[in-house]
Amino acid sequence: MAAYFAGPDEGERLEREHRSLRLLGELPHVEAVDSTFEPGWPGIAPHSHDDHTDSFYVLEGEAEFLVDGEWRSGGPGTYVSFPPGVEHGVRSAGRLRVLNLHAPNVGFNESLRNR
Repeated sequence: MAAYFAGPDEGERLEREHRSLRLLGELPHVEAVDSTFEPGWPGIAPHSHDDHTDSFYVLEGEAEFLVDGEWRSGGPGTYVSFPPGVEHGVRSAGRLRVLNLHAPNVGFNESLRNR
């Protein structure tokens, strides 16, 4: 297996209503997405995954994460990770940018292309 590198101007870009996505990598053990959400974004409703860990690192803005049934706020530098089977959600009142990691690769980036 080789190392993977994506510079600041690299990665596949997807534009969706109220959000911009930059698919950074799709390796067998992890998928990475740089996601920017604009005001008006409805958030991610509470859900869980049976087959992977879903992690977020806040780069810009203020997020609210559903953690153990409670909404918790976090700004830049906040990291949260949800193992398989753990309910979680994300919302924001303003502009938000996060690094989102899915481990292992279960086709999340591919699902973004098809939405």
